[in-house]
Amino acid sequence: MSTDSAARAKAKPTLAARVAARTGGGAMRVFLVLVGLFWLMPTVGLLLSSLRSPADINASGWWEVFTEPARITTENYSRLLENDTITDSLLSTVLITVPATVLVVVIGSLAGYAFAWMDFPGRDWWFLVVVGLLVVPVQVALVPVSKLFGEIGIFETTAGVVIFHVAFGLPFAIFLLRNFFAEIPRELLEAARLDGAGEIRLFTRVVLPLGGPAIASLGIFQFLWVWNDMLVALIFADSESPPITVALQQQVRQFGNNIDVLAPGAFVSMVIPLAVFFAFQRQFVSGVMAGAVK
Repeated sequence: MSTDSAARAKAKPTLAARVAARTGGGAMRVFLVLVGLFWLMPTVGLLLSSLRSPADINASGWWEVFTEPARITTENYSRLLENDTITDSLLSTVLITVPATVLVVVIGSLAGYAFAWMDFPGRDWWFLVVVGLLVVPVQVALVPVSKLFGEIGIFETTAGVVIFHVAFGLPFAIFLLRNFFAEIPRELLEAARLDGAGEIRLFTRVVLPLGGPAIASLGIFQFLWVWNDMLVALIFADSESPPITVALQQQVRQFGNNIDVLAPGAFVSMVIPLAVFFAFQRQFVSGVMAGAVK
């Protein structure tokens, strides 16, 4: 009797199994599509608002575009290109974001390789220091770093903002790439050394190609963080040529009703990191999933 009961219990799926089986099919796909559309709604609303006149924006919501598509206009973007503050801020953002991303990727890759495969005194202790720096919040360093930058003459300069972002981006970069590089088979590196490859050639010819997905993921993370940052830029950037986030905040503070400039400016500042993410999404997924499947 007990054997038959156990067999029936084994044959009959549990409630959790039935729910999982149902949600794994079309219902889950529909749910994910709805979540994706909901996530894109603010971006779509901002785009449609940037294509409406200020009078239409003040009179009704952006969804009215679907009932009156003839009222769409590109005059807001023409005004945006004529706004020197916004255009200069976009250039300043590029001059900050690109060097801060490249430096973090290059230095983080070199340091990650060193911590993973090179022997030097105190290697493990130094790596523990790097891990400890991950928990240091940016806000703690704002005042002392501001004083330091003021004494050496780089406060309110592009170089100061880049250095700050590089300093706080390196701990995560080193931690991420060291763990990824450490998963490379030792036999592969030893075979390259037997063929006469030195450390530089080993790093450029073997480690970097294998670490491409992780490096791409790091570059995307760093780019998005620096591009969307406002706290560091608000304190350390040049007030005469601030990044786009600070410039938009100043536009709101100074001219609360100039939505014809704010809407297209905000959309441009949003669409550039989105374009970077979607352009490298395959490498990003590969880097995130690295090590999950053997």
